Amino acid sequence: MDFNMKKLASDAGVFFSRAVQFTEEKLGQAEKTELDAHFESLLAKADCTKNWTEKILHQTEVLLQPNPSVRVEEFLYEKLDRKVPSRVTNGELLAQYMVEAANDFGPGTPYGKTLLKVGETQKRLGGAERDFMHSASINFLNPLRNFLEGDWRTITKERRILENRRLDLDACKARLKKAKAAEAKASAEHELRVAQTEFDRQAELTRLLLEGISSTHVNHLRCLHQFVESQATYYAQGYQYMLDLQKQLGSSKGEIFPGTFVGNAESTSPPPATTSPTTVAATIPVVATVGRAPNPATAVEGALNLNDVKPPASGTRKARVLYDYEAADSSELALLADEMITVYSLPGMDPDWLIGERGNQKGKVPVTYLELLS
Repeated sequence: MDFNMKKLASDAGVFFSRAVQFTEEKLGQAEKTELDAHFESLLAKADCTKNWTEKILHQTEVLLQPNPSVRVEEFLYEKLDRKVPSRVTNGELLAQYMVEAANDFGPGTPYGKTLLKVGETQKRLGGAERDFMHSASINFLNPLRNFLEGDWRTITKERRILENRRLDLDACKARLKKAKAAEAKASAEHELRVAQTEFDRQAELTRLLLEGISSTHVNHLRCLHQFVESQATYYAQGYQYMLDLQKQLGSSKGEIFPGTFVGNAESTSPPPATTSPTTVAATIPVVATVGRAPNPATAVEGALNLNDVKPPASGTRKARVLYDYEAADSSELALLADEMITVYSLPGMDPDWLIGERGNQKGKVPVTYLELLS
């Protein structure tokens, strides 16, 4: 017990003397041993790495889980070393609601059938999101956390020890200057040599840890590439799933709305090209500013002679062209944005296409490029 009390008193005395030394340095009343420029540069690089790693880690967590309450709950589970409960994604929950609604409305009805198709796609999108979140957590978030909770804590501890060694060294220098008697000078010189040795040893250890920050950057760079690959795969899967869904809905649209005009008067952007990626993991294909709508020629259109086509007695409409369209062949009519044309449908035509007339020019035009006016 006596030993512990003595040690406690000694530690308190050392702490007090270091606090006094630090305060005097701040007030300019005591000299301070300065570290070399390279060491200061390493310290600045380490602090910069720590600060930006924290910000990137936090924002990535927000990206993967926007709900702050869920993030706090997952954090508590991790701290308690308990397994985080499995949760459905928003897409999977939407899919569940759509399937249940379809069963209530009638899975054989047009609306019910469509809800089932869209619900299945939402479920696949939710699964892809879950895979992306899992991959990003393992390959990107965990390495960032490991750095902050492992390497950075070690660096912080050694830097704190180095600062104490520096304060001890400067205190020894001050005592040597104040020493008058030869015996006091000899004792002060001995203490200074010991303090200088301990400071140099700690400075070298801290320097090695700080130089390891460069290796940390290399590791985080590799993790960043893996994060981008996971995200690209996720978006490519979503793109492919939505293309498949559009094809399914497009094939059934003619059955649900036979012989009707289908237009989008509020469309503000041209329809995307329907070219799909060759593989799910491939980079998401660039959607052209002006895409070409699909041209599934039917048997009727294949045998159609535009010169013999006559507009019906009733059913013609005016349409404003939303985007430029380049004709794919002689059976199509090229379009210019904002021009007015006359359009009509013929029996047996694909519902995504109409016959368009401009003066004595005539040809097939895609409905998605038009705003039907009357």
